[in-house]
Amino acid sequence: MQQKKIRLGELLVKSNIIDEKQLEQAIAHQKSTGERLGDALMALGYISEKTFLSFLSEQLNIPLIDLKKYNIDLEKARDLPEAYARNYHAVLLSQRQGKPFVGMADPLDITATDEISKVLGRPIETALVSPAGLNHILDAIYRRTQEIADYAEALQQEVGEDSLLAELDAEDDTETSAPVIKLLQSMFEDAIQVGASDIHIEPDEHSLRLRLRVDGVLQEHIIKKKNIASAIALKLKLMANLNIAERRLPQDGRFNIKISEHVVDIRLSTMPIKYGESIVMRLLDQSGSDIGLENIGMPEDTLKRFRSLLKEPHGVILVTGPTGSGKSTTLYGGLQELDTPGINIISIEDPIEYQLPRINQVQVNEKLELTFARVLRTTLRQDPDIIMVGEMRDEETAVIAMRAALTGHLVLSTLHTNDSASTALRLIDMGVEGFFVAAVLRGVLAQRLVRKICTGCSTKYQLTEHEKAWLDGIASPTVIEKANVRHGAGCTYCNNTGYKGRIGVFELLELDASMMEALRKDDPSAFYKAAEIALKGQLLVDNGLALVNEGVTTVDEIIKISGET
Repeated sequence: MQQKKIRLGELLVKSNIIDEKQLEQAIAHQKSTGERLGDALMALGYISEKTFLSFLSEQLNIPLIDLKKYNIDLEKARDLPEAYARNYHAVLLSQRQGKPFVGMADPLDITATDEISKVLGRPIETALVSPAGLNHILDAIYRRTQEIADYAEALQQEVGEDSLLAELDAEDDTETSAPVIKLLQSMFEDAIQVGASDIHIEPDEHSLRLRLRVDGVLQEHIIKKKNIASAIALKLKLMANLNIAERRLPQDGRFNIKISEHVVDIRLSTMPIKYGESIVMRLLDQSGSDIGLENIGMPEDTLKRFRSLLKEPHGVILVTGPTGSGKSTTLYGGLQELDTPGINIISIEDPIEYQLPRINQVQVNEKLELTFARVLRTTLRQDPDIIMVGEMRDEETAVIAMRAALTGHLVLSTLHTNDSASTALRLIDMGVEGFFVAAVLRGVLAQRLVRKICTGCSTKYQLTEHEKAWLDGIASPTVIEKANVRHGAGCTYCNNTGYKGRIGVFELLELDASMMEALRKDDPSAFYKAAEIALKGQLLVDNGLALVNEGVTTVDEIIKISGET
């Protein structure tokens, strides 16, 4: 193996893809990290993955497979056990003339090919695949759906029809192999694999509904075992330190778990419903969270203007949108950029979603009367430079925040409004004087999240009559004719949804003199007119149509935004 790696390096030099010095540095890096030579070269930036894989494919005389565009039969792919697939970085693609056709990240690994051949019972034919793409495909193939069903069946058999026995089983922490624990473990693993943001567990009359929210849309799985619902609810309450005897009132809690390499913070909410307790868990992955502003999809011009607002010495900057529109992520990204040793930043949150270094984060607790307003008053005595208020929920919080901005602090917060123009008037409706809003409000960023078209199955798309009529009402015919309209046909990579991941759509309103004057005079009509002029061509829908034209999202996703606004 080592000889093959050195020979590969020499071939790369001979082909003028890298030079001798780069090869030497890559070998030194390889020795210190234990990586393969190709990984070392890519880590040092000497070669791109695409170039390296193409070169390796040519030298080995085996095909290079783009997994995003390869149609894999999920059932047949599971003939290769998950342990082998993950351990040897391989995926069973199909059968070729009676031989298993296996995609591998390292086809030179003789041990891996031998072991895979043994478990499949025949010699295999290999192909080269991207390691990054392989991980996504393995997560799609080896879903925990059947495993969850099996553990649910085991739990049901253990307790029979007696739901009380199920609860006692869940409460017993001495038996770590209890089916309820394995069931929850599989449930969390499945949610992390598919990138779910929420898990819903809902007991029905004769079954249990398990739903995962992936890219903003719920995916449902029915478990035909109703009696296990109480055991699951009890175990989760124990994990979140909630009152296990209380079933008549809603409860909120949180706990941390580690799944593979992911440290996940889970916010749990219970609510009594007709057939038991509904449980919803929000999953916050603390291990791989990249919440920088440059990663949320904000257009370059909007990003530049928003960063300029963040440099203001004082004033209020608001981020608005419905629940789940990414407001908190944007604020965290802004705080990351502002966070320096010379600045004292205090954030008041409910709940604290991500832990940020050097920022003093305060958790609101309504039961202890630790409200946003009360914490905000104390915060002003802590010598802050920048204050983040998780949400302006009432008049008292809004007024205190505005006064903080008036006395030389930069205040960042969120508000639930449909667009940027209505935000200032919403503050006035809450009881803040118009002249006060005009004095401190610097800018409002409205945002939504839309699903991205899967890059593996993206294809040209013919608009429906409804979509044409909608576009005709908001865009010129030339824009429609030139639009690069696409959609996802559905593939293994996106679980046949046509979408993979989400991206932000933004609208930034910076208050100018005419808007401030309208607020001082309490003239909503004049304010809207001034805002309309400032936002011309920069509305949420305009930003969304730009993403449609770039082939990033679909017209249908933007129609949903227009309905909300």
